[in-house]
Amino acid sequence: MKHILYYFLSVVFISSGICAQEQEDTAPKKGHTNTNKFKQLYDEFSTPNAYRAASGAPGYAYYQQQADYKMDIVLDDKNTTLSGFETITYTNNSPDVLKYLWVQLDQNMRAKDSKSPLIQAGEVDPVMYPSQFTKKYLKERFDGGFNIQEVKDESGNPLPHTINRTMMRIELPKPMEKGDTFTFSIKWWYKINDHVNDGGRSGYEFFPEDGNRAYVIAQFFPRMAVYSDVEGWQNSQFWGRDEFALTFGDYEVNITVPADHILDGTGVLTNRKEVFSKIMMERYEQAKKSYNTPVVIVTQEEAEAKESTFSTETKTWKLKAENVRDFGFATSRKFIWDMMAVKIGDKDVMAVSMYPKEGNPLWEEWSTKAVASTLKTYSRMTFDYPYHKAISVHAKRQGMEYPMICWNYGRPKEDGTYTDRVKYGMMGVIIHEVGHNFFPMIVNSDERQWTWMDEGLNTFLQYVAEQDFGEAYPDALSEKDEHFPSDRGPAHMIVPYMSGNQDYIAPIMTKGLNTYQFGNNAYGKPATALNILRETVMGRELFDYAFKEYANRWKFKHPTPEDFFRTMEDASAVDLDWFWRGWFYTTDWVDIGIKDVKKYYVSSEPNTYMKDIMKERGIKKNQLRPLVFMVEEGSEDFKKSMKDQDPTEIKTVKEYLMDNFTPQERKAIKAPKYFYNITFEKPGGLVMPIIVEYTYADGSKKKETYPAQIWRFNDNEVSKAIASDKEIVNIVVDPNKETADIDTANNSWPKQEVQGEFDSFKEKIQG
Repeated sequence: MKHILYYFLSVVFISSGICAQEQEDTAPKKGHTNTNKFKQLYDEFSTPNAYRAASGAPGYAYYQQQADYKMDIVLDDKNTTLSGFETITYTNNSPDVLKYLWVQLDQNMRAKDSKSPLIQAGEVDPVMYPSQFTKKYLKERFDGGFNIQEVKDESGNPLPHTINRTMMRIELPKPMEKGDTFTFSIKWWYKINDHVNDGGRSGYEFFPEDGNRAYVIAQFFPRMAVYSDVEGWQNSQFWGRDEFALTFGDYEVNITVPADHILDGTGVLTNRKEVFSKIMMERYEQAKKSYNTPVVIVTQEEAEAKESTFSTETKTWKLKAENVRDFGFATSRKFIWDMMAVKIGDKDVMAVSMYPKEGNPLWEEWSTKAVASTLKTYSRMTFDYPYHKAISVHAKRQGMEYPMICWNYGRPKEDGTYTDRVKYGMMGVIIHEVGHNFFPMIVNSDERQWTWMDEGLNTFLQYVAEQDFGEAYPDALSEKDEHFPSDRGPAHMIVPYMSGNQDYIAPIMTKGLNTYQFGNNAYGKPATALNILRETVMGRELFDYAFKEYANRWKFKHPTPEDFFRTMEDASAVDLDWFWRGWFYTTDWVDIGIKDVKKYYVSSEPNTYMKDIMKERGIKKNQLRPLVFMVEEGSEDFKKSMKDQDPTEIKTVKEYLMDNFTPQERKAIKAPKYFYNITFEKPGGLVMPIIVEYTYADGSKKKETYPAQIWRFNDNEVSKAIASDKEIVNIVVDPNKETADIDTANNSWPKQEVQGEFDSFKEKIQG
């Protein structure tokens, strides 16, 4: 019944048949520009086909290639070289005929003649540390590129091949038809880089105190490029920033290292009893039954005892992995090694950490627990972790991921003390890098092209996992922190970036190599967008269902951004094209405020608006049908009207109610006394829901969210008519900072002197 009353109060009829009705802004107003931000993304998206369905799922003809590897690897600790002989069996599952194969040679980025350093612009620095000057102008460039010794077919015949920087084209003896397999081998070696001083995503750290090295080795072997329905061969060069597009396959890898080294890596260790001592085996069996406390397999005392041995003997560790897209390993005689079981679904997974004594006491306390907690959160949000282990390896200034293994930073001072920043930084990077097992190691997006698809999605889930970790391990938090202090995810954290200089901001949908402010673009903004989508636009239930559907549709497959966008809509029944367009395809920002608030009362006497119409059309008062008039507070009409008038006591309304409602219905009517016309403005370009908190004179509050579609007819400003039985004394837009609004100074009525988010941020970092 309330709806009928409101409708009546908003409609004015006059006897001449002319109708003046409050209605939505169905036509642009003066000065309005319709930018069509609700247009569907048909122009941006590829046409669905047999390989990729319009729903965002793999199509009925979807295919992907397979690359299986058998490798014998030798690490020469004395000469810091890595050599290998690998046999690759490549299966063409595509409907296309292939005349040649492309292989990635990522180590060539560090070749002496690499072009990678030449693409970085730079000027002469007016002031430098001696170390910076020496490295920039005096030091000879490190030569860490591949030395390809041979490329042969299965029969041992040389295969013609061409190396173009970080890519190698191998000519096939005959074209590969659909279903064909081709086996070939590559023999190679390269000089391992010092990743601490020379950079790189893998390499070694040298410890001058004891003369040892800790190796974290990855992208160390020639790897097959991806051939897909999207762009054929993904043979984009590796310049150092964009990561990888890789093909799934099975691996059998034998790694020979000094006999006193401890090693772990991707895959199942198939000769554990050969490389483990008896006491290590006993501890390992104990770790398989420990779900709360890590069990140390190699103690700090045992690791320290080996730091001076430098064995001249070797030991071979054999690892086997199925259906992985890559392979990595870590090895050193300095490593302490601990493990703990974690229940994922109906199976146990081993959470593992490897670290030198320099990582303690921080690492022995928190690394493996962070691994375990991360696996639980990500499995809840996506699918049960399918592999048997996840390893966190301590490496100075490193944060990098590979299937089942990752390297992470966070080192205490020499006396073992550490700051909260170091502690939280270590926990955060472990959660992030372990999370990469899901994106992109399993949901295998093309990192070379779409960095945000793994980094952004993973950073979003990192935020969820960090909060879970803080709840699971409250003793990991400092006294001042109620929750884990995540540095990405919440909306307000992206404000400084989004309000920055547009000359140095690129859309998320930009190739990673070509973006400004890489961290904000690829990590921060997409993570924030997804968090807003989950918390504010869709709600957790719809978002989580759709996100899990995407993860399950595309696990062990190669999704594109469109597959993600389409699946999120397909599984939720929420049209999100406006959201993807604004957040991912533009550099627009959020700024929604209150432009104007007008307060009205009801009256039986014609107001100025109606008097003007009557005068214009020559209508007499006695010609009017019974009407209700809205009188603006402070106007001439208001001075003559009755303030706080009960609408049901106005003659025209009372008569209407008597004629059209039963006594029971009239008794149930709750008549509003206050009427407001609120005009919201949008100086920012991003379309977003309007989240409003109304505060009433009695101190009570009400929160209302107007969907983003409220802007569909007017991209500049919209109005809402509010009827209330209580007087509104305060209105705030986005009270909980959910939308990344860059300027909160226009968010309140009555207007308050509120410092904007960006100004607040500047003041914080300056003070």
